[in-house]
Amino acid sequence: MILADHGARVISVEDKRFMADDLFIPSINRNKEHVSLNLKTPEGKEIFYRLVDKTDILLEGFRPGVVHRLGVDYDTIRSINPKIIYCSITGYGQTGPHKNRAGHDVNFLGHSGVLDLMGEPDRPPSIPGVQIADIAGGGMNAAIGILLALWARERTGEGQHIDIAMTDGMASLLPLVLFFHQRTGDVPRRGDSLFSHRFAFYNTYETADGRHISIGAVEYRFWKQLCEYLGVPEYVALQHDEKCREEILDFMRTTFKKKTLAQWETELAGLDVCWGRIQNLKEVLEDPYFREREMVVDIRQKDGEKSKTLGVPIKLSETAGSIRTPPVGFGESTVSILQELGYTENQIKSFAKKGVF
Repeated sequence: MILADHGARVISVEDKRFMADDLFIPSINRNKEHVSLNLKTPEGKEIFYRLVDKTDILLEGFRPGVVHRLGVDYDTIRSINPKIIYCSITGYGQTGPHKNRAGHDVNFLGHSGVLDLMGEPDRPPSIPGVQIADIAGGGMNAAIGILLALWARERTGEGQHIDIAMTDGMASLLPLVLFFHQRTGDVPRRGDSLFSHRFAFYNTYETADGRHISIGAVEYRFWKQLCEYLGVPEYVALQHDEKCREEILDFMRTTFKKKTLAQWETELAGLDVCWGRIQNLKEVLEDPYFREREMVVDIRQKDGEKSKTLGVPIKLSETAGSIRTPPVGFGESTVSILQELGYTENQIKSFAKKGVF
């Protein structure tokens, strides 16, 4: 989707048998075409090879070994198209003791050490409400890898295989955690570290109306302004003090609970202390900030109805990404792509009867 948003022609190829799990997510299929294809049939494989011959990039998400059984592995595809950039996204990578292990986002977060840092002390880890490993560890790293490989091909003329493991991507999010571990020798405790609730200056607080506000006054100048505004200048020098830590936390919890979120927004609006309201999805979709930044945009569906969708986060001044077409339906582009590849109407009807698509 990232590449499609920025002008790449993206054809998603999936087997209709996977529809049984009801995991087709329309929103990520904007700006794409979609083909239903059974690679276990000779005809399906031949169609795929024709597509590959015209392709710059192939992105696959099978477990290691599956592409070999299907006859669409890197070596096979490279023999058809030597300049192909072939990107594989898996949970645990193409090598190593766990390469064949099944997994989902929660498993990759857990294995990488990230999940152990989420939640409250002395309680089980909390699963985040978004798919961090899938999206950041897999999709975003794949996009980066593909762009790097494209640039390398511009210079060398050679394609290559990109091995993206979502678990690797999650481990790569730990540099700050590693830094503090190496500096102190302590293993970070869940919900009890410098940037996770241990201190008052980097925390979340409940307000009088049951909402929550975030405070990120890490730098001394921000903490100083907050303390002075709240009438506790004596806490300025105690920002990292372990003896007064609980006392300051209690004060902040009590203080922020005295007023509503809206009242705090009004009071803190002109204060430079790194604060922010904690919003739910409905509020995000209605937030003027996201409208102004075109991160929430209206899109017209095929039936003519408008709906909200998430925008393009990468803002390029000259070659901006855009949402050109609404999400495509499963297999919607199959016939048109087959026609483009040179298949006749009779051949296409035959493929349908044989279960090729």
